[in-house]
Amino acid sequence: MRKAFVTTLVDLALKDSRIVLLTGDLGFMILEPFIERFPERFFNVGVSEQNMAGVATGLAEAGFIPFIYSIAPFAALRTYEFIRNGPIKHNLPVRVVGVGAGFDYGLNGLTHWGLEDISVMRIQPGMTVIVPADSTQAGSALRATWDIAGPVYYSLGKDEDSLVPTLNGNFSMGHIDSVRDGDDFLIITMGGIVFEAIAAADILKASGVSSQIAIVSCVNPPPTDDIVKALRRHKTVLTVEVQYINGGLGSLVSEIIAEHGLNVRLVRFGVRQQIDGPIGNQKFMQTLCGLSGENIAKTALNTLKG
Repeated sequence: MRKAFVTTLVDLALKDSRIVLLTGDLGFMILEPFIERFPERFFNVGVSEQNMAGVATGLAEAGFIPFIYSIAPFAALRTYEFIRNGPIKHNLPVRVVGVGAGFDYGLNGLTHWGLEDISVMRIQPGMTVIVPADSTQAGSALRATWDIAGPVYYSLGKDEDSLVPTLNGNFSMGHIDSVRDGDDFLIITMGGIVFEAIAAADILKASGVSSQIAIVSCVNPPPTDDIVKALRRHKTVLTVEVQYINGGLGSLVSEIIAEHGLNVRLVRFGVRQQIDGPIGNQKFMQTLCGLSGENIAKTALNTLKG
């Protein structure tokens, strides 16, 4: 997603000189298209993410549209107070780009895992939170949101090549994208884990069970009306995300179910506890946390049997 995002950012920067890019000493072999085209609009602030957020706030107050770039926990958590007190409280157009969603940096350990960035950002009023499912949608989402008035958080995965079938890069604020239809389960998911949700739906289909897959690509503001409409069709909903189970997509759907008085069974798939010990690549970590397509399908079938 990162290359598509930067390619789109270059296109936008050609049209709007207010766009500037800051990095916390990261993005090598990714950010070069922007750096080479706009060297005067690129700033490497070093390993100083809080300062980067403060500089971006000042640039936004001066009329620029600054993008700050780092690995998800450093972009969203290390900077959190600065982002809260600056761009969020003053409604400034700072764009925070958190890369390496979920377990993309699995081998780097807990410090590099993006397991709560989306959750903490979505609770802040006025912070738009974008979670593309593939690289094409990442480009579409940037084109749709780069110049909105307030701050935006973008959660980007490292997978550049996998594309979600039938999504076709679609992104529409306030709406879900249904990429599979069925009556037995509703699967609501976001980000790169959508491919495991699709794998689960394929396994369920082989067992004669059909599923609707709804992708949420903007968590805040949430596509509430579309989610309610989808929930009213089904008796059982599965949420699938690579975040801690509290505060993320599953929590969002729980809130919508409660606030609308919907009679639906909810099963949440996410990271349920701090991982103490084993580390591995993305696939290993997701499987360890029960986020494989096989486990999602198995749990769904057991739920269906009651």
